[in-house]
Amino acid sequence: MNWNQYYLRDILKLMYGKSLPERDRQNGDIPVYGSGGIGGFHNLELVKGPGVIVGRKGTVGSVFFEQKDFFPIDTVYYVDVYPEKAQLKFSYYLLKSLPLSSLNTDAAVPGLNRERALSLQVKIPPLDTQNRISCLLENYDELIKNNTRRIELLEESGRLLYREWFIHLRFPGHEHAVITNGVPEDWEKTSLGQYSKLNYGKALKAENRIEGNFAVYGSSGIVGSHNAALAKGPAIIVGRKGNVGSVYWSSRDCWPIDTVYFIDTDKANLYLYYALQFMQFINTDVAVPGLNRDLAHSRPLIIPSPRILNEFLLAAAPIRQQIEKLEELNQKLAQARDLLIPRLMNGEITV
Repeated sequence: MNWNQYYLRDILKLMYGKSLPERDRQNGDIPVYGSGGIGGFHNLELVKGPGVIVGRKGTVGSVFFEQKDFFPIDTVYYVDVYPEKAQLKFSYYLLKSLPLSSLNTDAAVPGLNRERALSLQVKIPPLDTQNRISCLLENYDELIKNNTRRIELLEESGRLLYREWFIHLRFPGHEHAVITNGVPEDWEKTSLGQYSKLNYGKALKAENRIEGNFAVYGSSGIVGSHNAALAKGPAIIVGRKGNVGSVYWSSRDCWPIDTVYFIDTDKANLYLYYALQFMQFINTDVAVPGLNRDLAHSRPLIIPSPRILNEFLLAAAPIRQQIEKLEELNQKLAQARDLLIPRLMNGEITV
């Protein structure tokens, strides 16, 4: 097979994204991409989809593919390919196979040097071979995407169950409940801080992480892995900086970084996990979105009777178990795909 050698700059351009502070974003369905992935939405696009996004500051060398129109902010590049040389989806997988994260030229704030990246040498097959490679890898991505949709539906079913029982108060036996001050008389009105403390996460820069079995959580979710844990599982993670008030469940030990709070295993349960998703958290920092802990601790929280709480946990547990099975399957699919990518990209496996 005839593979030609090029510099990366011969097949694509890395274009700068544009600053878009949260305060300037308008309600819309256009995904806003930072180096950690989708970090919000806006009503206007900067780039017509489909497109490829590459992390420039923060999560250096991260690579994302977006089918729709999108807005890449100034912490990323977006890709403009030369169509006579490279297919866009192939370029996405090619970029994922390159050591972009090692091309950091800023010790204080991680940054991907564009010239060094574009100077990388790559071997490129003909366009028809590129298409076959992309189709093979897309099969894995499609399975992952389908499982992710199922996870989202399961998460929504858990939220609907919580809403039905604890917001609309249509829990088992509600017909016979005596309501006092808006809640059944054997329930407790308290605050988040009185029930459970929000613990601060701990900084763990990407360059200091050693790949391991413990998920590293930021305010946008899992941002990597490490060989040690900070929090025992199950744990609940709450976004403190960036995605303020985002909520994640970790059934296993994990490492929450300094952009999040976490609730440790003594108080973490599925009732509190869903209750946090319905709390009204307020951003207290205009420049960098931030969740003030005292304010978060003051949020009202209702604790149901032990019987109703136990019934809810029993009802929610199978939902969480299905989610975790699908997450595990996605992890295995991603590992298989990522093992294939370099072997396909160097021609070791022919298609």
